[in-house]
Amino acid sequence: MLRPLSRSFCRRIFSIGSSALPHRSSATTRQIYGLKARHRFCLTGTPIENNLAELWSLFHFIAPGFLGDAKSFARDWRTPIEKKGNGARARMLAARVRPFLLRRTKDAVALDLPSKTEMVEAVAFEPAQQAIYDTIRLAMHERVREAMADKGLARSRIVLLDALLKLRQTCCDPRLLKGVKGAETAGSAKLERLMEMVQELVAEGRKLLIFSQFTSMLALIQPRLEAAGIAYCLLTGDTRDRAGAVAAFQDGPAPVFLISLKAGGVGLNLTAADTVILYDPWWNPAVEAQAIDRAHRIGQTKPVFVFKLTAVGTIEEKIEVLKDRKAALAASLFDPDGPATLDITEADIDMLFGA
Repeated sequence: MLRPLSRSFCRRIFSIGSSALPHRSSATTRQIYGLKARHRFCLTGTPIENNLAELWSLFHFIAPGFLGDAKSFARDWRTPIEKKGNGARARMLAARVRPFLLRRTKDAVALDLPSKTEMVEAVAFEPAQQAIYDTIRLAMHERVREAMADKGLARSRIVLLDALLKLRQTCCDPRLLKGVKGAETAGSAKLERLMEMVQELVAEGRKLLIFSQFTSMLALIQPRLEAAGIAYCLLTGDTRDRAGAVAAFQDGPAPVFLISLKAGGVGLNLTAADTVILYDPWWNPAVEAQAIDRAHRIGQTKPVFVFKLTAVGTIEEKIEVLKDRKAALAASLFDPDGPATLDITEADIDMLFGA
């Protein structure tokens, strides 16, 4: 699609959203890099979501070579800042890129935006679900430790991610696990609390967005809503008519919109909603913020309330610790005195899998 443009010279090129640029190895990104223009602009609400490589990718588009090539950038900037927590180096990078940045916060440009209130809704497991969680936690910690001893931390990534996935699924609903004894009958404390909240909020006349990373979790919520007589709309990666689903919620009577976080976290205007429920936390605070901003955006006329369901004493609480680091990484680029961040360490892993 971009190939014909590569033969043209443009006066200005705007990359709107810029979400694809961090994937510098993709064919689309390579074609974007090859476009010829006198002036280039990146417009994005999240210049950094995961790591500094994303910042390099944006600058490689607007000013190729300004931050060196990817290899030298990793050596000179990513390693000192991300792995060694070098705050001085982070401030140097911030000073280097600042002349090219024009930052506008939502508070500055949307002065009439209603208030937003975020709350953590702590949920405690019942004994059966707690027993399954503890069993999975101990088994996964041992498995990760064995992988690290055999291959080292860097090469144990797949094992680690799979272990964390199982713990997160257990927090959502043990039925998301396959082949685990007792999972079908253990119950889900979060699902029960969610249904209590939904019925209370709908009775108050609110319209709700419910986000989950797991489409399989949304599939478990649907029959509970149907049994309670609560109409809902659904948006996942499999939804063909996204615009139709959005319009049905925005203009229709359904008080609940079930949304897959990755499918509906960006690019949607859902100001009919005044309540957002994050059923399960994500590692990346920018992704969560984007999901919340589907409702809390220009055009919203009502105060917005955000509920983050969190299982007490589990991986979900510990995710918040690592999540703060990613927020700090982004802040370090815009605040000269902001902190740096570190990659995950073996101590972090012990913390995540600890009791």
